[in-house]
Amino acid sequence: MDDVIFIDGLRTQALIGVYDFERDAAQPLVFDVEMTLDTRRAGDSDVLEDTVDYAVVAQTIESTCAQSGFALVEALAETIATRLLHDFPIGQVMLRVTKPQAVPAARGVGVRIVRRRSVA
Repeated sequence: MDDVIFIDGLRTQALIGVYDFERDAAQPLVFDVEMTLDTRRAGDSDVLEDTVDYAVVAQTIESTCAQSGFALVEALAETIATRLLHDFPIGQVMLRVTKPQAVPAARGVGVRIVRRRSVA
């Protein structure tokens, strides 16, 4: 059984983009994250250590964005997904990254990726 812990609409800033004007200042990004794991232990214990602390997940995303120098949101998303799978006891992560200001006529553009923990 895989349950989902999610963060919806996490707003942060990053220096990201292909074009010169995008490299001048950080721009807003919005993240939607879904992480799968079995939450029954936390449900029984009511102890934070038995689940994923979504505040720490948010901090991980924010700190990665603060250090970003990526041209593509795909590269940023891949880096964040890799960190989350490495740092947290999750089996899968779905990450949606939206650049709200990238295309003036659109509410937002971006990428949605799904990555699973590799079974070794």
